[in-house]
Amino acid sequence: MAKALFDCTNCLAFCCSIYERVGVEDFDIQRLADHFGVSFTTAKRRYTEIRYEERVLKRQPDPVLGEACAFLNLETRLCSIYEGRPDTCRAYPPTKRCVYYDVLQFERKLQGTRDVVPQFTLSVYHDEE
Repeated sequence: MAKALFDCTNCLAFCCSIYERVGVEDFDIQRLADHFGVSFTTAKRRYTEIRYEERVLKRQPDPVLGEACAFLNLETRLCSIYEGRPDTCRAYPPTKRCVYYDVLQFERKLQGTRDVVPQFTLSVYHDEE
């Protein structure tokens, strides 16, 4: 596999913040249960919820980007359950580049400061019938 052209330890965890739904399957919930040493039922209740008719990881307030995955360590900006994370997170990004990291690095270079925090606005458009 090609070397990754990003470093998550130098990012603000955009992927953990801007995606409001990180879908989980039963095997992901079981992985969480194993990670925390609890039952499947307990893991499902403690760490997931239903959003838009889909089982997803719970969220938490994020002082940097508004809201984030409940498992994002807000101080280090890293995943607190890295070994127990769901398949969706394990598969991201699907390439050797991360667009959010690229935007962050571009903006920091353009602004001449490492303190800049690009804000992403996601809009959902629905076809009107």
